[in-house]
Amino acid sequence: MRHAMIMAGGAGTRLWPMSRQAMPKQLVPFIQGRSLLEISADRLEGIVPEDRRYICTNERYREPILSALPGFNSDRLIGEPALRDTVNAVGLAAGVINKRDPDAVFAVFTADHLIRPPDVFRRCVDTAFALAEENPARLVTFSIRPTFPATGYGYVQRSAPIDNHEGAFAVKRYVEKPDLETAQRYLDSGDFGWNSGMFVWRARTILDAIGAYLPESRAGLDRIAAAWDTPDQQRVLDEVYPTLPKTSVDYAVMEPASADDRFPVCTVLADVDWLDVGSWPAFADTIDPDKDGNRQSLIEGAQATLCDCRDTLVASSNPGHHVAVLGADNLIIVHTPEATLVMPRDHAERLKDLHAKIPDLLR
Repeated sequence: MRHAMIMAGGAGTRLWPMSRQAMPKQLVPFIQGRSLLEISADRLEGIVPEDRRYICTNERYREPILSALPGFNSDRLIGEPALRDTVNAVGLAAGVINKRDPDAVFAVFTADHLIRPPDVFRRCVDTAFALAEENPARLVTFSIRPTFPATGYGYVQRSAPIDNHEGAFAVKRYVEKPDLETAQRYLDSGDFGWNSGMFVWRARTILDAIGAYLPESRAGLDRIAAAWDTPDQQRVLDEVYPTLPKTSVDYAVMEPASADDRFPVCTVLADVDWLDVGSWPAFADTIDPDKDGNRQSLIEGAQATLCDCRDTLVASSNPGHHVAVLGADNLIIVHTPEATLVMPRDHAERLKDLHAKIPDLLR
């Protein structure tokens, strides 16, 4: 049967100070009053039935997520006791789903994407499911048709089209985030798509691939799966999961698999409007600008006034505070009751450096 899992465990440090440990970016209602996780959950409508939808997140977010998303029950919320990157989040979900349904094929989505239009995306997902169902060894990814030479995304190079599956291609290789010149070359070639970080595969297949390339993780994941839905579930999870090697599924599985005939890697080219809301400049793109290119996101009645400013973002979640900005160009200003961030737009990728210096209480 078809299942789906949303990965929602990221810390969101590049959206500090609105995204913090106590309220990560996927739960902040800053997209027209809704959170990224709510939007991602709604996107599963028409893809799989409600009782086959899962969320994998940090255990500390269990109650806020269950409160925000009543369609998910605790049994389908998989809580990580520690953050061990995406290969282990995927493997943990695969182990649980495979134990409950040995024939499971499941899609992996993330909680920080905006994708439109939904009907086109659903058709792409259906194609990806069909690919994995036709050949159980396949690892299927989604690539996004690039619209500019982005240096903040990885890329997927397509090769031959796959018969009888519109928009599906074999994958020649995965490549890391390129420099601008290389990104422009990829864009000009027409053979590359942005790596979306979304996948479809059989639960058993991705577990076998993790075992082939990361046997230590597979051994630990098998121990956890064996204890799942038993009285020992939490004890074994807490004991084993924090010891698993921390790495991404792209680096640990998809890159080596693209050169390994045991796990044919293919991609569905998705012609959709896709935005990875992973930074403040990306978040700004979710807001319609005024005539000077300024954008405002004011949550819960917060207020702001901009004068003689251009291409400046103001985001605030403090209703008792008025942000006033005069003569500022290309700035990002984010105000919360606990902290305020001011930085040039072109410094956004360095926010992690600043975040590392912030007192723990404010992270």
